[in-house]
Amino acid sequence: MSEPVRTNEASAATDPWIQRLVGDPDVRDSALEELRLFLLRGLTKSMASRYGGGYSAEDVVQEALVKIMNSLDQFAGRSRFTTWAMTVATRMGISEMRRKHYEDVSIEAFKTEGATFEVASEETSASDGLDRRWMVTKLQSLIEDSLSEKQRFAVRATLEGLPVEVIAEKTGANRNAIYKLVHDARTKLRSGLESAGISADELSIAFA
Repeated sequence: MSEPVRTNEASAATDPWIQRLVGDPDVRDSALEELRLFLLRGLTKSMASRYGGGYSAEDVVQEALVKIMNSLDQFAGRSRFTTWAMTVATRMGISEMRRKHYEDVSIEAFKTEGATFEVASEETSASDGLDRRWMVTKLQSLIEDSLSEKQRFAVRATLEGLPVEVIAEKTGANRNAIYKLVHDARTKLRSGLESAGISADELSIAFA
């Protein structure tokens, strides 16, 4: 089904998808099945290779449909309804795959003092390797010397790829508190790296 793009909340209320999804049971059920198949095709195609695959797109779609039906009043009509719905489903899918990907990771590993990071990419010249090692060594030094214990733990975990929501779940902490912890730590590290003449882009290469 194709529908014109609407640009304001008033037109969102008259969107054909919205009207069908809040309509009579038969009409609503038909629209839900059509939307389910649309989301299933989209998620299966776009997320099959993320985190090594191996997740149930069907389960994510079912949860996304519940979320979408409970959030119809949040659709403002600034994009196609199907685009909005796919965004909701994709976010839920990524969150679920992250959770499963890291569920067996021990959070204690990131609380170890003096934990180190790998310098990526073996296909580099000797001089590039030395530069990268120096940058990573500087980063490790800043982490140990300028951050609090909680900040060190949060930064180590995020540098190794753990999403903030996973850290919060594993530690029983408030997600917003973890976000602030990471933000404050990164601000300190950025200042220290800039003082050492290392830009954020240069450092990102070391972990590429």
